[in-house]
Amino acid sequence: MEVANGCDVVESVSAFARRRQRGICILSGSGTVTNVTLRQPAAPGAIVTLHGRFEILSLSGSFLPPPAPPSATGLTIYLAGGQGQVVGGSVVGQLIASGPVVIMSASFGNAAYERLPLEDEETSLPMQSGGPLGSPGAVGQQSLQQQQQQLMPDPNTALFQGLPPNLLNSCNLPSEAYWATSRPPY
Repeated sequence: MEVANGCDVVESVSAFARRRQRGICILSGSGTVTNVTLRQPAAPGAIVTLHGRFEILSLSGSFLPPPAPPSATGLTIYLAGGQGQVVGGSVVGQLIASGPVVIMSASFGNAAYERLPLEDEETSLPMQSGGPLGSPGAVGQQSLQQQQQQLMPDPNTALFQGLPPNLLNSCNLPSEAYWATSRPPY
C-alpha cells in the first residue's frame, strides 16, 4: 500500500480495512512522517509528541474491521530523527506522511476477532449404553475410535504425496561440525 503525502497513515489503513471488510496485518513500512504522538512502553502511561520529520525504521500492527473492538487495532513504530536518535512506541494520535509512505501488508478476507482463552465447549458424542448405570458399552467405544480414526488421515500420504516412505527421512547429518579448511584452535 502507498499512503500519499499529507495523509494520516493510521486513518488511511483503518478506512481501507473498514471499507473492504478485510483484516490488515502490517509487516513493514518505509518513508518519512511528521508530528508523531507515541505511547512509550518503558514508562506506563507516558505519551510523547514528537515534532519534526522522522524516518520510519520499523512499522507493524493490525487493523480489524467492525464488529471488532477498537482495541484490536494498533500500530507500533520505530523512528530515526535527524540527529540519529531512535524512538518508538505505540501510535496514539495521527501519523502524517511526509512524502509517500510505502507499507508492506497482508490482508485477510475472513478476519475474525476471538477472545482467548476459549470457554470450555463440551461436545458430547452420542454413545450407546451397554454397561451398568449408563456407562458406555463396547459398541459406543468402538464408534468413538472409528470417528477419531476417520478424522486423522495418514500423515505420510497427505503431506508428501507420491514420495516413497524411505525418502522422507533420508538425510543424515554428521554428529560433529565439518570445516572445509583447517580451523584454528580456540
